[in-house]
Amino acid sequence: MFAIIQAAGWPIWPLLLASVIAVALIIERAVTLRSSKIIPPTLLEQVLAVYQRHGVNDDVLDKLAKDSPLGEVLAAGLRNRRSSRYVMKEAVEEAGRTVAHELERFLTTLGTIATAAPLLGLFGTVIGMIEIFGSQSPSGANPQQLAHGISVALYNTAVGIGIAIPALIFYRHFKNKVDGFVVDMEQQAAKLIDIVHGERADNA
Repeated sequence: MFAIIQAAGWPIWPLLLASVIAVALIIERAVTLRSSKIIPPTLLEQVLAVYQRHGVNDDVLDKLAKDSPLGEVLAAGLRNRRSSRYVMKEAVEEAGRTVAHELERFLTTLGTIATAAPLLGLFGTVIGMIEIFGSQSPSGANPQQLAHGISVALYNTAVGIGIAIPALIFYRHFKNKVDGFVVDMEQQAAKLIDIVHGERADNA
């Protein structure tokens, strides 16, 4: 591994840094964006049961908001349960935007790495080509410098592409996952609003 880094020259270091950051972000998002953590499967039913039997107070709503992103959205709606349907819906949508922004945390960085890694690899390729042309002299090419230039060009290109592909795949995967969570939360929040305003029976 060290021999490859040596052969690739100094342009490989930004790529290695990008790869470390990408791996850290992928692990962090994989742990954070678990369905059971974002949208607990029975949370809405539990909230409706408590609301219909005992009602809710500020302490209950504070605990609900800290439970999960879905809980935060539902709590925002229930805080405005005495207001009109429109006001309650606005509160839910505002909380939903905040939650969605939080769920997309670090995804922009991961997407940037996916885009920038091939460019960093191309930069290394250009550096390698410069070394190749620099090896030319009136007395002939310097074989050692020529070989090093080729190594720099090829290794950086390969590493750049190797980083970009998984980073792009995971970026798309997590983005799609977040979009799915947002849609699910919107549906559950809409059901809560309908039940609170007596426009739909709870069939859960």
